Amino acid sequence: MSTNPSDLKYSKDHEWVRANGTQAIIGITSYAQKQLGDIVFIELPKVGDSFEIGEAIGSIESVKAVAEIYMPLKGKIVEINAEANDDPELVNTDPYGEGWLLKFQIANTSQLKDLMSADKYDEFIREEQG
Repeated sequence: MSTNPSDLKYSKDHEWVRANGTQAIIGITSYAQKQLGDIVFIELPKVGDSFEIGEAIGSIESVKAVAEIYMPLKGKIVEINAEANDDPELVNTDPYGEGWLLKFQIANTSQLKDLMSADKYDEFIREEQG
C-alpha cells in the first residue's frame, strides 16, 4: 500500500499532479519535502506563463539546499498558491493539501498516462534509494 495519495499522479522529479479535466494542481511530494528539510523560500512562475514537460518552473529553497521544480505536463499557469509563497513551511506541513504550488491548464491530457501511480512512485523511490 502506498504512503502517497492514490488519487494523484507522480513525476520522476518528485512533483505530484491532481488533474480534474483539463485543469491540474501540482506540488512536491512528501518524500521531496523530507529530503529538502525546512523550506524557507519558494520561487514560482507568473500566471500566464506556459511550459513544456520537464522545464524548470521555479525553485524551492530549504535550510539544506535549493531544488528546481519541474513541469510534469505541458501547460499554462492559471494560479499560484500565494499562501505557500508567503508561508513556505506549508509545503513541509501539508504537501498534498495547503502546500500545493500552482494550478495550470493542461495542454494535452493524454500526457497524464506518462506519470506514475502512487504505487509505481513508491517503487521508484525505493529504487532511487538503492
